[in-house]
Amino acid sequence: MSIKISKKIVEYSVVKPEEKAAPAAPAKTDYVEMHEKLKRPEHLEGCTYKIKTPTSEHAIYVTINDVILNRGSEHEERRPFEIFINSKNMEHYQWISALTLIISAVFRKGGDCTFLVEELRSVFDPKGGYMKRGGRWSPSLVAEIGDVLEQHLKHIGLIKDEIDEHQRAYLEQKRAEFTGRAAQGQADAECDDSTQEYPAGAQLCGKCHTKAAVQMDGCLTCLACGDSKCG
Repeated sequence: MSIKISKKIVEYSVVKPEEKAAPAAPAKTDYVEMHEKLKRPEHLEGCTYKIKTPTSEHAIYVTINDVILNRGSEHEERRPFEIFINSKNMEHYQWISALTLIISAVFRKGGDCTFLVEELRSVFDPKGGYMKRGGRWSPSLVAEIGDVLEQHLKHIGLIKDEIDEHQRAYLEQKRAEFTGRAAQGQADAECDDSTQEYPAGAQLCGKCHTKAAVQMDGCLTCLACGDSKCG
């Protein structure tokens, strides 16, 4: 298709297309995230936890070392890097060695590692569990390692405590009140464990598996996690 121009074109100019601006180079950042290729620093900060079970005369020591990422910046973060489990009892050496390698690999992979707590807690010993010091039920040694891991992840801030300061103060007050009532009514009662943290006769809580559920104000309430049958 052609167009016929019958008049002379005057006062025209060629308009050049605007040159596109070159894309800005991405800003350089020193922000470091946890990943499996991160080299192990020569110095790591960590904590060691002691596990003493009634099924063994030897204690188990769990050490979790952390790496500090982006130290001194607004992105500073503390992440678990490796775990070691040691004991004089060599009965569980094989599976404990495998467990430490797998958990450490998950730590170094990056991302969310808090799921390990529930995975470990879901392991039940076919021989039966045991009651820990303080009145908490543990279904297995692996589950207790899960409890230690949760304690450490709370310590470094990766898991937030479900009970806030006001709830904790309320539970402490209720525990003190109940202990006072129990002392008046059971002055001659004996306690098998001097380190027991909750009143004697408390029931096992179905949520946190701690023997700390008592009748308070007509309602069964756990003095450890705050779970209540009344909602």
